[in-house]
Amino acid sequence: MKRILIPALIMGSLAVASCSKMLDVKSHSAVATNSLSEADVEAFLTGVYNRVQNAPGSESYISFDIVGGNLINSGATSDGGLNTFISNVLRPENGLMSAAWNGYYSSLYQVNNLLETLGRMSPSTRKTEIEGVVHFFRGLIYYNLVTRWGGVPVLEKNTSEKVTRNTEAQTWAFIEKELEIAIAQAPAYTSGGYYKVTNMAAKALMARVKLAQGKKTEAAALAEEVIGSGLFALDAFEKIFRATANTEEIFSFRNLTIESSIRVSTLFYTYAHSVKGSYVYRPTQETMDMFSADDKRTAISVETFQGLRVINKYPSGQSGTDPIVVARLGEMYLISAEAQGLAGLGRLNELRAARGLNPVNPSGEAAYLDAVLLERRKELLGEGFRWYDLVRTGKAVSTLGIMDREVKYPLPMNELALNGNLEQNDDY
Repeated sequence: MKRILIPALIMGSLAVASCSKMLDVKSHSAVATNSLSEADVEAFLTGVYNRVQNAPGSESYISFDIVGGNLINSGATSDGGLNTFISNVLRPENGLMSAAWNGYYSSLYQVNNLLETLGRMSPSTRKTEIEGVVHFFRGLIYYNLVTRWGGVPVLEKNTSEKVTRNTEAQTWAFIEKELEIAIAQAPAYTSGGYYKVTNMAAKALMARVKLAQGKKTEAAALAEEVIGSGLFALDAFEKIFRATANTEEIFSFRNLTIESSIRVSTLFYTYAHSVKGSYVYRPTQETMDMFSADDKRTAISVETFQGLRVINKYPSGQSGTDPIVVARLGEMYLISAEAQGLAGLGRLNELRAARGLNPVNPSGEAAYLDAVLLERRKELLGEGFRWYDLVRTGKAVSTLGIMDREVKYPLPMNELALNGNLEQNDDY
């Protein structure tokens, strides 16, 4: 179903579950945006949280693990067909391509609706804060789009026109503009407030965006600002992924069962497991072998159940949901470490020490980058980083054995059929 360029479809998600409980509000699905009150805008914001969380689907959160060598189809007899598996996913007709594209643009439609509504409201402190939150979400949506497809249509307002793609550089510039607004306007972070978008969430995402573009000095500075803020500290690894209060999360979707269709864990566990999963993907043996007995991340990251390998970060299965971590302090340590080059070795070893590991001392920048990327692979397994880490560092083709074209996702076949002004990525 078309979700981006035909804007008549999506006003129905304004009255949705909040991040803590179901909202006791009247339905807003039939209310024109130019008649929304300030109270309605708060409900609209809840709808935006819900839409951004849910619309892209469960597999969007682990997409870069699926095509990044961390996972393979659970039915594969061996890991030997990994590059074939990746190529089968990266096809214009694959449903994962269209689900993510449509989901992100569906979310964008809601974000743009709310920004348009806010533009008609009188100035207030709360209006300014909400604008900051919504600009964060627009930056996050476009980060997810540009890292998959490169340049995409940049829409600051909803339209029914058949739009063309912006360049990749234009898309990155737009993301930075959005996050600058979010940093300036989103609410300040308060202790334990990681289920709400804040200025620190925007700063953390901006550090990621700068690193992705090779703006290493800026990336390191932003990451260090987050680390040095005094608001966060590295914490026990299991707390992050077991919905336990911790000092490491910066922003996460709480993703409560009552509000969510996102059940990542069902993709990883078998039906024989107590959580009754579907076991769609399993970690490759190489992924299992990364972890050592003294690594405090091991038990939370991977396990073997009845001889089958599983990812263990999302344990709720069909019975519930798990928080979806968007930004956390461990990533900031790794951004700072990578962006500084060998000068950042201290940050890398601080993270390793917190995870129970001895320090490393690579000889030279190339070996150091490999050490950082390995640490990122272990630290961020199942959180959606691996493929793009290899792409942005120029290592994807050689490491994964994929084709040159597969450093970008193909635009979905149905999207090209609906909009003749879109051009497919090269060689697809």
